[in-house]
Amino acid sequence: MSLDDQLKRRLLAAPTKSLLAEARARRDARGPARTTYSRKVFIPLTQLCADVCHYCTFAKAPRELAKPYLSPDEVLEIARKGAALGCKEALFTLGDAPERRYPAARAALAELGFERTVDYLEHVAARVLAETGLLPHINAGVLTLEDHQRLRAVSASTGLMLESASERLCERGGPHFGSPDKQPAVRIASLAAAGEAKVATTSGILIGIGETEEERIDALLVLRDLHRQHGHLQEVIVQNFRAKSDTKMALAEEPSDAALYRAIAWARIILDDEVSVQAPPNLNDSRLEALLDAGIDDWGGISPLTIDHVNPEAPWPQIEALAEVCAEAGRPLVERLTVYPRYLHAREHWLDAKLRTPALKLSDTEGLARDGAWCPGSPAHAPGTAKLPLGAPAIGPGSALDKVLDKAAAGRELSEAEIVSLFSARGAHAAAVVRAADALRFATKGDVVTYVVNRNINYTNICTYSCGFCAFSKTSTKAGTRDKPYVLADEEVALRAVEAVANGATEVCLQGGIHPSYTGETYLGILKAVKAAVPDLHVHAFSPLEVSSGAQTLGMSLRDYLMRLKDAGLGSLPGTAAEILDDEVRGHICPDKLNTAEWLEVVRTAHEVGLPTTSTIMFGHLDRPEHWARHILAIRRLQLDTGGFTEFVPLPFVHMQSPLYLKGKARRGPTWRESVLMHAVGRIALHGAIDSIQCSWVKLGLEGAAACLAAGCNDLGGVLMNESISRAAGAEHGQEVSVAELQEAAESAGRTLRRRSTLYRLFDEPAAPARQLA
Repeated sequence: MSLDDQLKRRLLAAPTKSLLAEARARRDARGPARTTYSRKVFIPLTQLCADVCHYCTFAKAPRELAKPYLSPDEVLEIARKGAALGCKEALFTLGDAPERRYPAARAALAELGFERTVDYLEHVAARVLAETGLLPHINAGVLTLEDHQRLRAVSASTGLMLESASERLCERGGPHFGSPDKQPAVRIASLAAAGEAKVATTSGILIGIGETEEERIDALLVLRDLHRQHGHLQEVIVQNFRAKSDTKMALAEEPSDAALYRAIAWARIILDDEVSVQAPPNLNDSRLEALLDAGIDDWGGISPLTIDHVNPEAPWPQIEALAEVCAEAGRPLVERLTVYPRYLHAREHWLDAKLRTPALKLSDTEGLARDGAWCPGSPAHAPGTAKLPLGAPAIGPGSALDKVLDKAAAGRELSEAEIVSLFSARGAHAAAVVRAADALRFATKGDVVTYVVNRNINYTNICTYSCGFCAFSKTSTKAGTRDKPYVLADEEVALRAVEAVANGATEVCLQGGIHPSYTGETYLGILKAVKAAVPDLHVHAFSPLEVSSGAQTLGMSLRDYLMRLKDAGLGSLPGTAAEILDDEVRGHICPDKLNTAEWLEVVRTAHEVGLPTTSTIMFGHLDRPEHWARHILAIRRLQLDTGGFTEFVPLPFVHMQSPLYLKGKARRGPTWRESVLMHAVGRIALHGAIDSIQCSWVKLGLEGAAACLAAGCNDLGGVLMNESISRAAGAEHGQEVSVAELQEAAESAGRTLRRRSTLYRLFDEPAAPARQLA
């Protein structure tokens, strides 16, 4: 007896209760606790079909339709309305090649200028993609390899239900008699062709149309084997037959609840873990909780606009109501795209070049759907931390999340996987992470919120490096459009420092591009000019990249050069140029910059010679949570060795003018949830190492920064007279802020504002700038 035969025998004999428990355990071990869905519009391009399935009401004869095909304008109208309602998927559903059967279909296609339905489908899908930004998903029946290859250029995914692997159902008297496209071998060949064409694919089984339990398992085994051969199945739907009037199967018995639950459990147990298991919520409105209990992890597409044209009698559930069901089950509802995350992450392999940028624009860091319009640097309203919880908290003592939070609170280092799990938290789980971060903030720093009165002086925006995210540099064609190239003379830098002190500043932050003519003496000259003009001013200057470049140009060791800078009056270094401390990411966003080890070496050496630094992370471009976790761990481990970091500063990627984004290679920065969690997880994962977590009002806006004060942050940074790097990237939150505005932000969070020095010494009284600087 083969292994599959043994598995089949076990699954058939197993009691339903134990089957469901096994399926749930398999499902829960797959990854974060969540249930996904796709927000879509349903576009029935044609309801004509070459087949005559005995249970179907979707397919119509020409006489039953006003016209054979929707026009391009009608298609686009549906798509645009869906986009306005936040949909991200355009589901094209149509009958199999109706031109094979109906002269009316052939005539309509000819009038439209096409020979085949697939030709017309390719045309309108391309227009929907280009004109609305929705990602087409194609349900066009049986397709050839050539069809899949053509449609791949205009769609992110495809779908074809296997329904059954039983040829018996195609015999006379069976539900598929007279439907040549329902022959199992034909459908299996089309599904294999989709895999060969590298198209992310949805398939599934239809239960209750006359197949046996053994035949259901056979169909699932076929799908498993197809996926193992091609790796292309995103999800498998377990759909229950619903008897419909005016069909040959109107009086047929529908499958029992137990039969549906067993089939779902079989699917979860048989299929590889990476393949999702889905059941249609609109066909099972009264048993949603039971479907979750049977092992599903996805609800499929749900439309706020269009009906389910295949099952018009079954309205979609309200997304809010479905979210409540999922929250109660401890598996928060999360929107995804029509293309699943693992295929989006491997988009060079699975998505046509035309689809990659539109998909990235709609995605979050995990490859799921962005959960709102907010993005860093934009004037859009920050949702606040109150948006994160959904439903009653599902976090109890002894849960996996609770154990991770307890471990961090004890000051122990979290693993990469544990940190990733915190970043992946959704709904009540995300709210629990934020609450834990806020509790650690209070225990560590109390209710005081700090700030520093400082001025940013960027002495040049000319840079020889080719960082893909940077819109500040004005050396190459990658440059943004807000500013022209400039170089400030040492005297001008010193004059600006004098102005800053006159307006209450205790710090100047000096940074610039890596100018091709600059040497280590250039940086020393800038520093000496400032210290000569204002000897008591704290100079916070020179990124690790500038330090490394300066040392190299003078042929000096890092230690010796840093000592020269310290002797000349340098007080501390900004921990910028870190971006993401993971060379996989750095190879894409800043390939010629310091690598991870080199950045850490500069900072370690600075700490060893007595120069403290900040630590930063620039996130939300083409990075993922595992990269964030590695970055945080690298920072933590260095801090435990040296103790030289003063704070951790998350810097959300501002996309608007970034060359990387403008070339279609980056996301629109982190989402609001991701931005809040970066600060919260930073607090949690760095607990016992770095006490201060700063939020950047330049990236988040004052409203957003104030919200992050409830997510582990204790510092609002500086007033930043003349901040220009974020502004160059497209941020619209201004170049400086008043102490009164910082006071208002702190008070809105119920906190007390205190002025600090660069190194976190608290002053008795705040010092506000007397005037705005030009």
